[in-house]
Amino acid sequence: MTGKTMLEREETHPQEVAGEKGGRRIIVMDSARWVDERNRDRDVVVPASYIGVLPARMVAAHRPRGVIGHDACLGVEGAGVAGLWYLEALGIPAATADGMSAELGNGQDLYENGIISRLNYPAEVVGVRKGMSVSEAAALMRDIDPIDTEVGNKVRRKVVETLPNGRRVVVTDSIVWAYPEDAQVSVLVTAGHTGRSGSSFLLEANPWGFICHDGGFSKNDSGVSGLITTAEHGLAGACIDGSTAPIGDAFRGYEEGTISICNEPAARRGVIAGMTVKEAAHRLLVGGDR
Repeated sequence: MTGKTMLEREETHPQEVAGEKGGRRIIVMDSARWVDERNRDRDVVVPASYIGVLPARMVAAHRPRGVIGHDACLGVEGAGVAGLWYLEALGIPAATADGMSAELGNGQDLYENGIISRLNYPAEVVGVRKGMSVSEAAALMRDIDPIDTEVGNKVRRKVVETLPNGRRVVVTDSIVWAYPEDAQVSVLVTAGHTGRSGSSFLLEANPWGFICHDGGFSKNDSGVSGLITTAEHGLAGACIDGSTAPIGDAFRGYEEGTISICNEPAARRGVIAGMTVKEAAHRLLVGGDR
């Protein structure tokens, strides 16, 4: 042995072009290690590595247009997909294929048979969705320019229900992204905790109602303590059950979450523990005067 590392010994990085359009390419390979300077800016790379933090660092160094890898069946602490959010912070669209839909280490199988299981926000913006094929997701990443690839806050906000009187349900990931026009008008479905600091932001925003996350309740029920403070001010609110939707993702909370607890003003509008977040948001919207 000469003492050289494997990285220094490698002379080739096998890559296969699976599709090309307008000078942009989809490149399939067996390992994230084989992403290199050839892929900078123009290529969506499809390596059959897990997309943990380590492979994500290898890939990110070369700034590809997009990344789709393998989720390694998630693993302890979600290590198989943890790199998705590393790449998100850098503005790179990224997704993973379900570990039972494609082979690890086999890029061609991943591209031809993989089904998307997880994705980051930049991938969501270009149209990638859970359950679509890897080949379809790769084509979206290739053909659609992601918006705002700079590092920084990515404000997601969507009006999902509106009444004739102008009241509405607004989904956004944090209460700190409430707008002045939400005061006394919007039911805000967010995904930050409902603790002491969360309640201060809620009172400042003064929405028609709110649903935040329970933070797993946490020590001394601190994750939901803001329900008491907001109730004292007549603000109707409830919490997303942390076992049903992840903290920090209001859109999954709205679509998948259920209610774990609510305050008395929300209960008077018909909200109860166990109902879906979507139903609770509707009840907060149509009920109450204050």
